[in-house]
Amino acid sequence: MSQVFSQETHENLLARIPHCTGREISDWLRTVEEGPAFLRFEEAVSWLRGEHDLAYGHAKAIIHEYDLRRAARRLG
Repeated sequence: MSQVFSQETHENLLARIPHCTGREISDWLRTVEEGPAFLRFEEAVSWLRGEHDLAYGHAKAIIHEYDLRRAARRLG
């Protein structure tokens, strides 16, 4: 399970990611989807940081958002 920020912090991080990285959240989520499969949250965060030189908070927010959307697809 992902380790999360508060909802407000998560939303603020997501809002800043396009400005800070030059890529939209949807692009980052696609990158995670097409990347290697990881069992642990922190492994996915480390991969995203290492492969794409992201700040820890941004990588964590992207992976958390990916996990939230994946869970919503399973329930929906």
